[in-house]
Amino acid sequence: MIRRVLFGIVVLWVVSILTFWIFLKLPAGNPAVRAAGKTTTAKIVREAERALGLDRPWWVQYGRFAKGLIPWPGFFLNKQVYYSWDDFVPVKEIIYSRLPVTVTVAFGAAVVWVLIGIPTGIISAIRRRTVADRAAMIGALLGISLPDFWLAYVFLYVFWFKLGILPGSGIPNGMTIFQAVLHGTFVLPWVVLASTFAGFYTRMVRGNLLESIHEDYVGTAGAKGLSERRVIFKHAMRAALTPVVTMFGMDLGILLGGAVIAETVFNLPGIGQYTVQALRRNDFPAVMSVTVFSAFFIVVMNLIIDVAYAFLDPRVRYT
Repeated sequence: MIRRVLFGIVVLWVVSILTFWIFLKLPAGNPAVRAAGKTTTAKIVREAERALGLDRPWWVQYGRFAKGLIPWPGFFLNKQVYYSWDDFVPVKEIIYSRLPVTVTVAFGAAVVWVLIGIPTGIISAIRRRTVADRAAMIGALLGISLPDFWLAYVFLYVFWFKLGILPGSGIPNGMTIFQAVLHGTFVLPWVVLASTFAGFYTRMVRGNLLESIHEDYVGTAGAKGLSERRVIFKHAMRAALTPVVTMFGMDLGILLGGAVIAETVFNLPGIGQYTVQALRRNDFPAVMSVTVFSAFFIVVMNLIIDVAYAFLDPRVRYT
């Protein structure tokens, strides 16, 4: 675990370097010009560059931003460096205010795709080459193939515009996250995100379970007189779910870093929507923050997966 934590720190450091290098080499425009205002002069632009630290060497600029990534009070996303170049609001406050929406989208979608993907994969494997198996594989293929943004607009058109049974995009003013969930605001984003992931999980669970069923230890358990249900769910499923845990941790970590398409199409004020806005405005402190923030979630989920492996597969504890 110590080795994994140290490796995660290295990953976050590399992500910060790559993000800074891309911004340095491929700028979308001079942020100082925008910060100086519409009616400006070259002198005012130079003063804005000095205020933003853009007149300093690249290693000095990176050092300022890297210092703000240290997870320590007073250092992490400090307000002196990590403030939006567009509206001069501290990035930390923006991320923390938008995080509940992203967490709601991510965990809600995860629950939906797990409840759909894993049982469907199990049924498909148990009833191999039947009508149920073929229907499940066709549904999984459609879920994987259909683009998220297209499916989102189709669902909005059908369930909101035509039928009017679900809310449209956005969260009404004055409504809390809990009230929005009860109102059904997140149902369409959850279903859109879960459709793709559920297809992958169905195919993975089916393939892993079919492979586990033919293992020697599963055959031995059946030869001892155990029921088919007990053999599948106690012995075969345990090995079949190990790769699924890896996939689930990575997928959830990515969504916690921002469900960009869902939050943008459904106009949800989460981290994903903020990322798109920051990229359009060339707001580097915001881009650096959300990028490392997203990588942090993925690293943390990987650590949790490593711990979960020890419970799912006892062999991990001895290797």
